[in-house]
Amino acid sequence: MTLPFSGLTDQLESIHQDGLYRSRRVLDSGQGVHLVLKGQPFINFCSNDYLGLASHPDIAKAFKQGVDRYGVGSGSAHLICGHSLAHHALEEELADFTGRSRALLFSTGYMANMGLISALVGPSDTVLEDRLNHASLLDGGLLSGARFKRYTHADTEHLNRQLEMSAGKALVVTDGVFSMDGDFAPLAGLAKVTHKKNAWLMVDDAHGLGVIGANGGGVLEHYGLGQHEVPVLVGTLGKAFGTFGAFVAGSEALIETLIQKSRTYIYTTATPPALAEATRASLKIIIAETWRREKLKMLIKRFQRGAGQIGLAIKPNESPIQPVLIGDSHKASHVSRQLEQAGYLVSAIRPPTVPKGSARLRITFSALHEEQHIDQLLDALSHTDL
Repeated sequence: MTLPFSGLTDQLESIHQDGLYRSRRVLDSGQGVHLVLKGQPFINFCSNDYLGLASHPDIAKAFKQGVDRYGVGSGSAHLICGHSLAHHALEEELADFTGRSRALLFSTGYMANMGLISALVGPSDTVLEDRLNHASLLDGGLLSGARFKRYTHADTEHLNRQLEMSAGKALVVTDGVFSMDGDFAPLAGLAKVTHKKNAWLMVDDAHGLGVIGANGGGVLEHYGLGQHEVPVLVGTLGKAFGTFGAFVAGSEALIETLIQKSRTYIYTTATPPALAEATRASLKIIIAETWRREKLKMLIKRFQRGAGQIGLAIKPNESPIQPVLIGDSHKASHVSRQLEQAGYLVSAIRPPTVPKGSARLRITFSALHEEQHIDQLLDALSHTDL
């Protein structure tokens, strides 16, 4: 007699043998550059807390004040009785920050992408996505029921040819900053192609907002593009903002359409109002404290110079995401463990998160890192089996 799920053990063993097994780290401390695991201190180089706001005291204070006013839970979906003054104020402030007509909060970035794409296109339409897009964007495209096409990474010419063969409405979807390589999407070219073909352009700038651009406006600020060129913008709040959740920003018609049609917005409980208050405090810091972005630029350049001096196979870019390419998944995991033994947390990223044969260390920087942290990491890397 075959027991239910009896094949799962074999599948897990196969994943382990391929060097692709995933494990969780259990933190004893709050988020930051300095972490504690099992009582041991580590320097953290694998967080998306790019501006160092996840444990900022002013943001924590705003959260506590929000709890005092609104309680812990929202109690309902936004469209029932869960939409508070805090949520509404944050949406208005995010719209202003991104230079758009309106913004709409979602519980997670995954839910934003799933609900957004499905609300805009259906079986008679076409979704075209960059081959290296985040899983949430790919899943959103596939589950929308639209014809699903992928274009070669950052290749506007290939996209143009794909658009020529597309039927119905066409939605072009891309990350702004690609999460595993740290490179920027060629948004100026994508905007030109989509405008010419009367297609919509959707950008998920999860890793750019708050970090890229003099004002933290992300890759759209970097390229000087607005709502006309990029009609659909997605941002997450759990990275540079240091809190949790996501939003979509765009025209009045876009936001009203999502309120009416986006299932991941309609059929889920709103995030706690206190969290919205915390994010409002975070947004103020992002706008005012430009030194955080300048500090990141300095740290990134220092790392790139040092990496070149010790012969690391890096893919330089302007983002806080600095991958060190290794290739073999077992080796990437091995080097990650060596760094952990030396007191540094650096994640090994392996398939299916990245293409087969392109396993890497994904090193990320925070504005709270110091120059000596960069130098110490480089020294540790030079003593691994890279």
